Amino acid sequence: MIRQLVRGAAAGALSTVTMSAVMLAGQKTGLMPGQPPKHIVRAALPGHRHRPKPGENVLGAAAHLGFGAACGAAFALLTRRRGPGVPLGVGYGLLIWLGAYEGWVPALNILPPASRDPARGRPVVMAAAHVVYGTTLALAVRAMRGTGGRNDVKEER
Repeated sequence: MIRQLVRGAAAGALSTVTMSAVMLAGQKTGLMPGQPPKHIVRAALPGHRHRPKPGENVLGAAAHLGFGAACGAAFALLTRRRGPGVPLGVGYGLLIWLGAYEGWVPALNILPPASRDPARGRPVVMAAAHVVYGTTLALAVRAMRGTGGRNDVKEER
């Protein structure tokens, strides 16, 4: 089980880096104003929740990487008997997006829900980024298991 958690966390961190490239491209093209992880950290730091704070970019990146690694570890555990197919990974990534951007992020008054976001490009970019996360996660977990998509029977015993 520890091996699955470590592999999943590593796959989640790698997947977070790939999704971050999509997010940065969305920001550079003007589809998304700012990075959501930065806004989340900004709201958590002392002071006005919507004003810039020192270190929020670095802390946002670190928090995003940590969250992605934790979600990757959970995915590896959830798929250890079934095998991590790409469609399952994509669904998992989209569930994370929906849970965050229709759930806890707006509930904490950090960003509006994706369905009512005035920055029309942000939900599209973030959904695409989470598809990339889920795809990369499934492929990375599979590759780290060295099973080509099959269960790693030796490891389960």
